[in-house]
Amino acid sequence: MKRDVDVLVIGAGQAGLAAGYFLQQTGISYLIIDKNEEIGAVWKSRYDSLVLFTPRHYSSLPGLAMTEEGNGYPSKDEEARYLQTYANRFSLNIQLNTELIRLQQDGSGFRCWTASGVIQARRIIVATGPFQRPYVPDFSQEVPMSVRQLHSASYRNSTQLQEGTVLVVGGGNSGAQIAAELAGEREVYLSVGHRMKFLPLQWLGKSVFWWLDKLGLLRADGNLFWGRKLRRMEDPVFGSPIPQLIRTGQVRMKPRAVRISSGKIEFEDGTKLSPDNVIWATGFRPDYSWLEIPGVLDENGRPVHSRGVSTTVPNLYYVGLPWQYNRASALLTGVGSDAEYIVTHLRTNM
Repeated sequence: MKRDVDVLVIGAGQAGLAAGYFLQQTGISYLIIDKNEEIGAVWKSRYDSLVLFTPRHYSSLPGLAMTEEGNGYPSKDEEARYLQTYANRFSLNIQLNTELIRLQQDGSGFRCWTASGVIQARRIIVATGPFQRPYVPDFSQEVPMSVRQLHSASYRNSTQLQEGTVLVVGGGNSGAQIAAELAGEREVYLSVGHRMKFLPLQWLGKSVFWWLDKLGLLRADGNLFWGRKLRRMEDPVFGSPIPQLIRTGQVRMKPRAVRISSGKIEFEDGTKLSPDNVIWATGFRPDYSWLEIPGVLDENGRPVHSRGVSTTVPNLYYVGLPWQYNRASALLTGVGSDAEYIVTHLRTNM
């Protein structure tokens, strides 16, 4: 197979679909490729109890509101169904089961090698999202073989664990949700390397995201004062029962896990623990190993860009990056406006 398109969008998650929505309106030839077998596969693969902390009104993409079940909080499977409905509703040009192997510049355009053949594209929109390569600390390799280890990306439910205690490492929303889920049936420890901040899902009858939006914090420009301040802060945990579970002793807090000592996990305060299970809710790292173009990534392997427009290579764009423009950029509620900006920029510079 060899194809030729004006724009190739890499990734058919929410960022790629939003880009496709705006491309569809331009008449520009485009193709969205994705390595998965179905739309919404990434959401479906997350842990069973996952519920988004953004209400449906803030979990939708441009042109189609998620309102079928009111304005509560969607489950991960509902979000996956919504994305499939979205792709169908707008007849987006998507090719699944197409994993990108490498991408190189080819004259004034790009040549993309996939498992299904070569695609020639004049412009590229990278929409692979922030959840690329699960990260675990190096010392996890020294954890005794008798301990069951999972990253939160692989965790589905408690049936994957062996009997006994669970240490959840990581105090983000995923770590807090998993620790709370397991606290009802097991002895649970939660290891966090920073002071956790909690926000309710609702305040005075309104979603906390409604308040953040009205206060200008949700879409604060990452290069201006409030945006820079927010970027330096740890993300809050939304609507978590963790504070109550800590007070009742159902979740026991530990500081940052730093090493393995005498077969035990040692924490920053020198205490040690021998859990039966460890769930690493330690986030993800970028993985652009397929992007074989010099100068497009910084020393940390992250794209060099200005609001999603590559500053080193013409006709290369990104959608769905954390803080691409503002706090909402990597959220469902914000990816649409970034996609619109990118497609407008792309069309203007054709």
